[in-house]
Amino acid sequence: MRGEPSVLHLDLDAFFAAVEQRDKPSLRGRPVVVGGTGGRGVVSTASYEARRYGVRSAMSTREARARCPHAAFLGGRFHAYREASRAVMAVLREASPLVEPLSLDEAFVDLAASEDPALASLEVAAVTEYAELLRARVAEATDGLTCSVGVATSKFMAKVASDLDKPDGLVVVSPGTERELLRPMSVTVIPGVGPATAERLRRVGVQTVAQLEEISEEELVRLVGTAHGTSLFHLARAQDDRAVVAEREAKSVSVEGTYDSDLSDLRLMEHLLVRQSAEVATRLGKAGLSGRTISIKVRLHDFTTTSRSSTLPSPTDDPAVIARVVRALLAELAAGVDTGPALRAGVRLLGVGVSGLADWVQDDLFAGLAEDDPTEEDAAADAAPLPEPPRARATGWSPGADVVHDEHGRGWVWGSGRGVVTVRFETRESPAGPVRSFSVDDPALHRWQPVTEDDETDDGGSDPGAPEVSGPG
Repeated sequence: MRGEPSVLHLDLDAFFAAVEQRDKPSLRGRPVVVGGTGGRGVVSTASYEARRYGVRSAMSTREARARCPHAAFLGGRFHAYREASRAVMAVLREASPLVEPLSLDEAFVDLAASEDPALASLEVAAVTEYAELLRARVAEATDGLTCSVGVATSKFMAKVASDLDKPDGLVVVSPGTERELLRPMSVTVIPGVGPATAERLRRVGVQTVAQLEEISEEELVRLVGTAHGTSLFHLARAQDDRAVVAEREAKSVSVEGTYDSDLSDLRLMEHLLVRQSAEVATRLGKAGLSGRTISIKVRLHDFTTTSRSSTLPSPTDDPAVIARVVRALLAELAAGVDTGPALRAGVRLLGVGVSGLADWVQDDLFAGLAEDDPTEEDAAADAAPLPEPPRARATGWSPGADVVHDEHGRGWVWGSGRGVVTVRFETRESPAGPVRSFSVDDPALHRWQPVTEDDETDDGGSDPGAPEVSGPG
């Protein structure tokens, strides 16, 4: 264990939604929800204004609309999120050669490896001052995005600290105070303790970390198994000696199958993808891994390959969680202007993958053991036929997408339907702009996207949850 607070954890606040608010002046201070906008979509990120209404990541878009109908629901712009992430990671790598990205919006930094003279001392005061400077550099590099930072003697405590003063906060945990900080907290603060595990602990009188400390390692092993029992025993005592690993190897766990005859039935495709989800979850469990980014891969009858991905707020190895996201991604493809008809024309390969791997599970490790039988809701979902996918928009104009008009300039899609697309003309540098409507086939209106080195691999989808696996993922 380290003797000084030299592990920093940085988490960008409501990242996808914050980027949208930054780039769309009219949305600043308003509820914004980014994710799948279709009937079976899933929320990827909600702004803090939307969270006040109970909207959260991984919630169905349908429920989010019911809770906050006045929010702006946007499909997302991956190129903008990737650009902001790269700027942040560049700032962090200037601070230290040991930067471990966990996703587009989250990373660990080993301050002990820094050559910055400002970190000649790793005393609390010096580290606090440096962390504030780093937060300011991130805001400058991203044109105003905020982040929450925790600094402590270990990865676990740094991550706990970064959650204590959200948004736009900084918490430095002084060496020797870790256990005092943890003791009043719920056991759910420990990675791997979800609802079912928390319920198991509650049944033996354990609800806080302080109470968990009183349980012997042998008893925890009996309750939750050897690996997790040992982990809980040590983390409850703030014992975590994992190193910050620079440039994490790009890793993923995936399953795919090629079929003798082309598939055209959406119900069958969903069934096969859900089965693959279970296989991926099994492999993750055996490897002791979990992942944040869930993707599906579809190869069409003409060998064209397309994919969609979505990123969860925390890693999972739960087959039910993976299957739920996979169903939503398939529904999004089925609703696409181009991809929907292509799916029905024939699919020869389907695959499910999980990337953005972590070495602990932040979802409920024992959710599958909470009940022997599926819930009524799960049973109903499995028994019900796959609903007809929503009709593809005739225009293909995704809410929030960047556009440019020959006369009015840059803007973004406010909404579309019935042969009309409505655009608000504004950019990051402008004030809130005017709204104008056009025919969907107006020759003066064009999609806009910056030309980057990644254009060849970007499938052009509107899904915000598709971080590049080789980068922060």
